[in-house]
Order: sequence, then structure tokens, then C-alpha cells
Amino acid sequence: MSDQAIPVTFALIARIPAAGVADFTAYEDAVLPLLPEFNGRLERRLRNSDGTVEVHIVSFASDADFQRYRNDPRRTAQAWMLERSSAKLEMLPMSDV
Repeated sequence: MSDQAIPVTFALIARIPAAGVADFTAYEDAVLPLLPEFNGRLERRLRNSDGTVEVHIVSFASDADFQRYRNDPRRTAQAWMLERSSAKLEMLPMSDV
């Protein structure tokens, strides 16, 4: 099996300043709908009560699909909203146990 066919899963932890929650939400609303086009799926999306911490579990059919999603011009065109939110992101590769 080539690397192209190995599914990948990530846990994304976003810590967002209260003043950046609206921009972060707008960014997510713009980019998450793109996932299916790249064989990606938002498995779980968790948020604390004030919206300042989000955890996403995201999977892709392959690392190549993930890289295509990351580099898609529609996604990168929205990066200014993520930057303006001042969110601190941690992305962790994960696997089922």
C-alpha cells in the first residue's frame, strides 16, 4: 500500500482570544465546507462555552488529500481571518488504538 492510500487523522486544538472568536468562526465557516472535496471529514467539533477553545477531529483518505486541502486557493484566501483571530493552533497527527 502506498503512502497515498493511508488514511490520516488529526486533532486540532485552537485557543482563541475572546476578541477573535467571530473571525475564527467566520474562517471555519468558509473552509470546513471544502473538506469533502478533498476526501476529508470533520469527525468531531467541540467548543467550550465561551468559544475560546475548539477541538476538531479531522480525517482524510490520504496525506495527499490533506495537502491538497491545505494548499487549496479558496482555503488560503481565507487565511487573513484566521490570522486576524489571533488563534493559537496545535495540530496533532493521531491514530486509532
